[in-house]
Amino acid sequence: MRSGLRGVSRNVFLLGVVSLFGDVSSEMVVPLLPAFLVALGGGAEALGIIEGAAEATASFFKYLSGRWADRARRLLPMAIGGYAIAAAVRPLLALAAHPWHVFAVRCVDRVGKGIRTSPRDKLLAASADRDRLAEAYSFHRGMDHLGAAMGPLLATALLLWWPGRLRLVFALAAIPGALAVALLFAVRETPTSPSPSPSTFPSPSPSPSTPTSSSPSTSVSGPPRRLLASIFLFTLGNSTDALLLLRAQGLGVPTALLPALWTVLHVVRAATSWPLGRLADRLGRRASLAAGWGWYAFCYSGFAAASAPWHAWVLFVAYGPVAGLTEGTERALVASSVVAGRRGRALGVYNLVSGFGLLAASVLAGEVWDHVSPAAALGLGASLAAAAAVLLLARPGAPQAA
Repeated sequence: MRSGLRGVSRNVFLLGVVSLFGDVSSEMVVPLLPAFLVALGGGAEALGIIEGAAEATASFFKYLSGRWADRARRLLPMAIGGYAIAAAVRPLLALAAHPWHVFAVRCVDRVGKGIRTSPRDKLLAASADRDRLAEAYSFHRGMDHLGAAMGPLLATALLLWWPGRLRLVFALAAIPGALAVALLFAVRETPTSPSPSPSTFPSPSPSPSTPTSSSPSTSVSGPPRRLLASIFLFTLGNSTDALLLLRAQGLGVPTALLPALWTVLHVVRAATSWPLGRLADRLGRRASLAAGWGWYAFCYSGFAAASAPWHAWVLFVAYGPVAGLTEGTERALVASSVVAGRRGRALGVYNLVSGFGLLAASVLAGEVWDHVSPAAALGLGASLAAAAAVLLLARPGAPQAA
């Protein structure tokens, strides 16, 4: 299975590169949306609603695509279709004249994301050893963040060449999106039979070579409810990162430097995701996830208290490792909690829970931001993240998940 970079399988590596180009395309756009919306007459409330609705749309389709993934013989057609939808619709932002136009484009873009994510995540899980799932997912997320770092740099270069032409940048985002779709055809997949109904699965039993104290037992029905509840509670405070750009702008960071600030964040994420994912597999995924949520709470408290432009730069750097501690680890905990034939549905449920939490979080944060203060919105996020970490670890008498 391992034929790639330092033990990463060929498929994991290719899917990572696909994600890199997909995020180059996406992140040429996202850092510019707050300023673009303001120019169209929107604000923090509009941004929160648009991004929250977009993520909720993605999550609903992630759930559906997860169910389809468990019934399909091949996963690649769904992944290709999802990437193609996003690549085709994203450049239409160049034609937006009102905030609701941005709303429509972002939601259709996220339909594509929803269709591709659960099948792709199931394919990733099938391409890695079970005891290295966090590493595989974190490698993929690291490549995703590398693309998210390159996208704003490219957008900045284009804006320096063509000052003020945001719409041109949006249109050119079609190019890396098309490359992502093309690269998917290099991924190899072995067709499988659709998964049988849950009643036909044998009861899973732990491997005699794997201690039950360090590996979770697999379930036929779905991920543990306590895990999903903890993820949902954290997500309620995990509003769109676009609001952090708005916070940076409010602290005095010039609009022209916002893409560079976004790049700094994703460079840190790209550099730390894979190593922290490997560490989670070795030292414990549950503890890694709780540590990530705790660090998130610390960083958001810092954003709430910040008062100068340089604070934003320091906090964006400090905030970066949260992704490495949490993103791949969450997926690995969910994927390892069910039998292989039910991973698509489990990942779909996880994406549905987290996505609708993001919708509530972004709308709530936008409302509190506009009607109370940015510090209050950020402080609320910090409190919910800390509470989620406590809930995740408060499992008396239960074995610790890997």
